[in-house]
Amino acid sequence: MLSRSALVPILLLTCSNVFMTFAWYGHLRHRGASLPLVIVVSWGIAFFEYCFQVPANRIGYQHYTAAQLKTIQEVISLLVFAVFSVLYLREELRWNYLVGFALICAAVFVVFHEW
Repeated sequence: MLSRSALVPILLLTCSNVFMTFAWYGHLRHRGASLPLVIVVSWGIAFFEYCFQVPANRIGYQHYTAAQLKTIQEVISLLVFAVFSVLYLREELRWNYLVGFALICAAVFVVFHEW
């Protein structure tokens, strides 16, 4: 079981990934917007991503290795993106995407297992 202090970086990484996903992919619903505008808006959103990401890594490094933090971030990123793509972009979550995501999640076992 994780302690509360070990959960804090996971919650911060989740918030960071929500902002990151909107910064990177949110503009795909607004294809008519000019590219320079999209870049500026994305940078503005990314600022908030960093406001969560940097503390998540700083706090998380007290509980996890850098490789473990990166692995946690990638899994959260996939989960957030899957929800985002279905709910915001209205894309279908296909079986092969799920299999690919599952294989990436299997890496969590390899990274976190005590060998």
